[in-house]
Amino acid sequence: MQNTRFSIINDKLSEIIFGFLKSSWRSKSINLISVLLGYFLFANFITKFISEGKNELLMVPIIILTMEIIIRLRPSYRSNLFNLWSIIDKIRIGSTYALILEAFKLGS
Repeated sequence: MQNTRFSIINDKLSEIIFGFLKSSWRSKSINLISVLLGYFLFANFITKFISEGKNELLMVPIIILTMEIIIRLRPSYRSNLFNLWSIIDKIRIGSTYALILEAFKLGS
């Protein structure tokens, strides 16, 4: 196939959409476990600390600040810390999912 602009865009788009299928089972399982761990930990965190009503005004800014720091501190892809950051980012994604799900449960 010739390297036309359309074929290059098509290849890059398919790599973005289906790129996770090329990764190993190890990275897929670590990513899945990280997302589920983030959901589990944060769902328990929400029910324990925020539902009591004592620490709401203190905990919500700390949660938002922690999530923003995780996003901002992204190392380069070639760094040794990228794999650790990737796991922490997946935990953050799971915790965000838990937060949204709890908001829908409460109806707010």
